[in-house]
Amino acid sequence: MDDLTGARWRTSTRSSSNGGACVEVADNLPGVVAVRDSKDPAGPALTFAPVTWRAFVARVAERA
Repeated sequence: MDDLTGARWRTSTRSSSNGGACVEVADNLPGVVAVRDSKDPAGPALTFAPVTWRAFVARVAERA
């Protein structure tokens, strides 16, 4: 399990401001990118290797 102490969470600028289904990302930690549900910040977080996260974001951007 990755230590997410010190994670600085941010929400996408494309997220709605009405409390909709959003995710938060913390990419300030060495060697890990964490993703969590913005409605449940104390809940679980998924973690990815930075290279894996970049590949995911690039693929999503291709389809947007």
